Amino acid sequence: MSDAYGTDSTLVEGRSSMFERASALAVGLGFLAFLFSWTALFRITPPTTELLGLTLYDLFGAGLVVVGAIVIGLGVASRTGTVTTTPSDTGGIAAAVAFGLTALIATGLVVSQTFGLGTVAWLLAALVAGAVTAAAVVGAREDVGATIPAGTIAVGVGLTFLTGVIGPEWVWSPTGFAASFHAPVVVPLLTIFCSLLAAWPAAKASAGFGSRGRQTGAYLLIGINTFSILAILVLLVAFVAMRGLPKLTDGLEIGLDGFAWPFVTNVSQGIYVDIPGVLPAILGTAWLVVGAVVFAVPLGVGAALFLTEYADEGGFTRVVEIATNGLWSTPSIVFGLFGYAFLVPRFGNTTSLFAGMLVLGFMLLPLVLITSREAIMSVPDEYRDASAALGVSQWQTIRSVVLPASVPGIVTGVILGVGRIAGETAPILVVMAGSPFPNSTPNVLGSFAFTATPPFITNDALLTSASALPYQLYATITAGVGATDVEAFGWGTALVLLLVVLSFYAIGIATRAYFRRKLRYE
Repeated sequence: MSDAYGTDSTLVEGRSSMFERASALAVGLGFLAFLFSWTALFRITPPTTELLGLTLYDLFGAGLVVVGAIVIGLGVASRTGTVTTTPSDTGGIAAAVAFGLTALIATGLVVSQTFGLGTVAWLLAALVAGAVTAAAVVGAREDVGATIPAGTIAVGVGLTFLTGVIGPEWVWSPTGFAASFHAPVVVPLLTIFCSLLAAWPAAKASAGFGSRGRQTGAYLLIGINTFSILAILVLLVAFVAMRGLPKLTDGLEIGLDGFAWPFVTNVSQGIYVDIPGVLPAILGTAWLVVGAVVFAVPLGVGAALFLTEYADEGGFTRVVEIATNGLWSTPSIVFGLFGYAFLVPRFGNTTSLFAGMLVLGFMLLPLVLITSREAIMSVPDEYRDASAALGVSQWQTIRSVVLPASVPGIVTGVILGVGRIAGETAPILVVMAGSPFPNSTPNVLGSFAFTATPPFITNDALLTSASALPYQLYATITAGVGATDVEAFGWGTALVLLLVVLSFYAIGIATRAYFRRKLRYE
């Protein structure tokens, strides 16, 4: 192992085990505060929660005070030589920027709101405070510049929670702002910020500061950032589930006499009926996705095969790449307006399910083309050369070698695209929307009819307006979320939409896993 990443035994022996345990404790407490702050922000952990006689905000305050005090103690122990560490001679640019911005924002808020100074005065004071703080951090040794400011901020914020300066009923309406800030939002956000700010130097201290300490601190921040992304996704799903599950399970009966799930199996008929349902919207969403996939996937994969296997690299392929990237970035309402101006007049001059399928198909097409090209290009050229050496034609090589090897990547692109189009509302409003709460489901399979004249096959269901979960959710919100029944119906619809999208994801992931397993054993 390189010495750059190895462990210096002298430093390890010089640092006491108490110092290492204190560092680990600060990091652990900071991570717990960070985690529970997110649950409080999403109201999964309510502000009235108590543990050992302490309210949630008191727990946050006590945790920040303890973490801040430990971080300050780590810096003092290192600076006084109580433990052997290898800090740099400067606090570092990253720490200077972090603490300087913190001082700038805090000073600006305090001066502008407390003393009522003009914009120029409080902005000048904020800039001076930020510059002085940043300069002090840069000029101090790393163990002091990284720990003392972070610990002081954490302790200060924690004491505001413990002393009740910011309590459960706290509301702040700053001068010059149109918004008010409430404790259920401010307290978790401050705790998230302070826990990260304090855990960072604690992680650096655990490695003795210096280059190894900075590397450890960076790993901590990157790891917490990754965990945060996953945690936010989980919390979003949990939040929607908590709000929508009561309505979704209303009237659900599973027994020997049969199965009843009114919210899912009933037709809509409106949101003020006795037992409203979302079945027409569910089927409308499913048909939209199926139609878009059937339209976009063959075209996208075929275009990707042509551009990758047949077309020469040059101006044409570059233009196609630029165009597809631009189309994928185009706002969905633009696709909707295109469908309204170009497609709707050609299908009876009325909104229809078929127009919605085509518009969403056009939205899906660029991503399918982009990801399919990447998947096909990732197939090793050795596969093509080996096939050509056997005397196989180019098309047979593509069909039997290249395309099967690229299917998992193609399916991944389709999964990503379906996740986007299944929740689109704007294009549906323009090209497909009829009654948001229809009393019948779109009977697409049963509406096919053959004729002796062009176009030889018709389908009235495809040429009729339909509902979809995003459109129905939009209609519910515009009807008035303030009403209890309407709001419950909206959350139930949102949960069903989330489950439908996750179901599409599950189907796509299972398909990808199947083809990967098939490739592995062939």
